[in-house]
Amino acid sequence: MTVESMLRMIAGFFVAASVLLGMYVHPYFLWFTVFVGLNLFQSAFTGWCPMMAILRKSGVPD
Repeated sequence: MTVESMLRMIAGFFVAASVLLGMYVHPYFLWFTVFVGLNLFQSAFTGWCPMMAILRKSGVPD
């Protein structure tokens, strides 16, 4: 897997997990969904994403 495909997988997991946690555990978990969404939004303009930096340092190929 490349950095971009792994990033999409992780973002999708975070969104799905936080929505489920917000529905079944506590509504404040939905703030994590907002955080992930805003991070994806800003990365579309800046090209920088913290998770991409983490994945690259972990040795995931570009």
